[in-house]
Amino acid sequence: MTESSSPERVALFGGVYSNYLALESVIDDARRRGATRLYCLGDLGAFGPHPDRVFPLLVDANVQTVQGNYDHSIGHRRDDCACGYTDPKDNYFARISYSYTFENTSDRWKDWLRDLNPSIDIELAGRRVHLCHGSPRQTNEFLWESTTPDPFLRRLFRDHETDVIACTHTGLSWQRTVDTNLIVNVGVVGRPENDGCTDVSYCMLTAGENGIVADQVRVAYDHERLSAEMRSEGLPNEFTETIETGWWKSCLEILPAKERARGKC
Repeated sequence: MTESSSPERVALFGGVYSNYLALESVIDDARRRGATRLYCLGDLGAFGPHPDRVFPLLVDANVQTVQGNYDHSIGHRRDDCACGYTDPKDNYFARISYSYTFENTSDRWKDWLRDLNPSIDIELAGRRVHLCHGSPRQTNEFLWESTTPDPFLRRLFRDHETDVIACTHTGLSWQRTVDTNLIVNVGVVGRPENDGCTDVSYCMLTAGENGIVADQVRVAYDHERLSAEMRSEGLPNEFTETIETGWWKSCLEILPAKERARGKC
């Protein structure tokens, strides 16, 4: 009699935002939980300190990485992050974040960011999984839980010939089953989810007999050390207070009403 093999597990995370300390913790946690493959869905810089500390961690851990809007802009030496914000207050903080990241990313890693793929397609449990940053059709598109309708999602599944869509960009994790398809926003590891908890989160996909199960995993890290490093680098108080408290202090205007109501906004 032979023992059945363990189901395959794939770890997905996005929005590193230069938080190399959280990234280390997430990689270690995913490996400990049995992830056989790790994927990052983009936006490696922004918000935090020392962006050049992030890239070697991804390479050394063999994390396959999607190009986010931040990565595209940094890699192509653009003037702004192309984050998709429309409010002046959001764009004010975005410009500060982008300027710091650009100035502190070496040319070697800028070239590496430039050459990343905008999407990755994998197979898990016999199902097609499309990994992207914002959405399958646009890198900086925000797919919010409260405002993204099922008919639109059905069109994305159909147009991109996939069973599962995994994205990030919004900073808030969520998932929904539409007919037999699954969409998962994997959240970000660069900052908390605006809920008063300083932990960060990533998504674990587990292949089972009945398809794919997506679980959001919370991970603690040395957020006090990160905050101290951010302050020493002269980053805005709004950024450091987010890391220290778990509540967003910037880039809030983009949030739809229901997402805003869930946080301390």
